Amino acid sequence: MDVVFLSRLQFAMNIAFHYLFPPLSIGLGLLLVIMEGTYLKTKNPVYERMTRFWVKIFAIIFAVGVATGLVQIFAFGTNWASFSRFVGDVFGSILGAEGIFAFFLESGFLAILLFGWHRVSPKMHLFSTIMVSVGAHFSGVWIVIANSWMQTPAGYKIVGEGEARHATIESFWGVLSNPSTVDRLCHVIIGAWLTGAFLVLSVSAYYLLKRRHIDIATKSFKIALLFATICVLLQGISGDSTGRGVAKNQPIKLAAFEGVYKTTTPTGMYAIGVLNTKEKKVTGIPIPGLLSFLVYRDFNQAVPGLDQFPPELWPPVGVVFQTYHGMLFMWGFMAVGVIFGVIAWKRKKILESKWTLRFLMISVLFPEIGNQLGWYSAEIGRQPWVVYGLLKTADGVSKSIQRGQVIFSLILFACVYALLFVLFIFLMNRKIQQGPDETGLDEYRDPYKK
Repeated sequence: MDVVFLSRLQFAMNIAFHYLFPPLSIGLGLLLVIMEGTYLKTKNPVYERMTRFWVKIFAIIFAVGVATGLVQIFAFGTNWASFSRFVGDVFGSILGAEGIFAFFLESGFLAILLFGWHRVSPKMHLFSTIMVSVGAHFSGVWIVIANSWMQTPAGYKIVGEGEARHATIESFWGVLSNPSTVDRLCHVIIGAWLTGAFLVLSVSAYYLLKRRHIDIATKSFKIALLFATICVLLQGISGDSTGRGVAKNQPIKLAAFEGVYKTTTPTGMYAIGVLNTKEKKVTGIPIPGLLSFLVYRDFNQAVPGLDQFPPELWPPVGVVFQTYHGMLFMWGFMAVGVIFGVIAWKRKKILESKWTLRFLMISVLFPEIGNQLGWYSAEIGRQPWVVYGLLKTADGVSKSIQRGQVIFSLILFACVYALLFVLFIFLMNRKIQQGPDETGLDEYRDPYKK
C-alpha cells in the first residue's frame, strides 16, 4: 500500500465517521422546529417534554459531530497539501462562508436552545431553535457546494505552471451554481432529513414496543412518520434528477454505477445483479431499456458504456456498482418501513403491530448506511480524479509525507474514533433509557398557565 492509497483510506475513514453525525443534526434540527412549533400552537405540555428530550439527544450529536469535523481541516494540510494548494483560492471563500454563515449561527443560538427554557420567551426560544436548524442546513449547503465543485468544476480559471498551477475564482456565482450543485444539495439534504426522521421513528417505536412514555412516543411517532413519508417520496424524485445529472456531467461514473461495460441500444438496468469484473458483465435480473428511459426518457437511446472511454479513466467498477446499488436498497427499506408504519397507523393498530415496530426500531440504520454508501459511490466513482478533469488524486497528495507517518496516524485515528463511537453509543443509550422527563417540570414557570 503506497502513500496515495493510505492517505485516501485515512481521509475516507475520517470523513465517513464524521458523516454519521451532520445528517442527524440537520434532520433532527428541523424536527425540533416542528415539535416546538406544535407546542407553541397547541399549548400541550406533551410537546414541550418531547422537544426537551430531543434537544438533549441533539446536543450529544452536535458535540461529537463538531469534534470529528475538526479533523478534516488538518488532513488537508498534512496529507493533501498539493490538493489544498490547487483548490485553496476556490475553497477558501466557500469554507470561510461555511464558518461565518453556518457554524457561528448554529453554535451562537445553541446555548439558548439548550439552557433557555423559560429563561427567554417561548417565541424567542423557538426562534433560537429555528436558527440552530438553519445553521445546520447552511453548513451542509456550503460543504456540498465545495464537494460539487470538485465533481463538476465551473467558474474558475487555471493560473501558473508546474507545482504553482492552481485554480482561482473567475465567477463566484459560477462556482456556487456549478452543474451538479442543485441536484447533489437536494439529495444530501433530503438524506439528512430522512436520517433525523428515522432516528425519531426508531426511538418512538422502541418506547411503543416497551409500553413506555406512550403519550410522547405516539405523537413523536406520528410527526416522524409523516415527515419520513414525504422525504422518501422526495428522495425518489431527487435520485432520478441526480442520476440524469451524472449521466450528463460524469458519464463514466454512471456507466460504473450500472455496470454498463458495453454500449447497447437500448440500455437495460438490473433490478438485482452481481458484477463480474473479470468477465466485464452483470449477472442478474435485467429490465430492458430502463436505463435509457431513466436517463433520456427514451427507451431507444443508448447510454454510453465504459467501452467508450479509456480504461485508465475508469473508476473501480466493482466497488462503485455495489455501493451504488446498496444505497438504492437502503432507500427501498426506508420505503417499506414507512408503508408498514402508515398502514398500521391508519388501522389504529400501531401498538399491536409488533413486527412493524421492531422493523422501525432498526430503521435508523437504513439512512445512515444509505448516506455512507451514497458518498462512497459518488467519491470513488469520480476516480482517478480528485478534481474532475483537472487534478488526479495521485497528484493531490503531499510530497513530503511518508508511508510510516500515514500508517501511524491511521491507527491512531481508528483508536480515537472507536472510543468516540463507544462513548456516543453509551450516552445515547443512557439518554434514551432515561426517556423524556415525565415529572419535574413544575419548577419552571409555565408561560401559558394563568
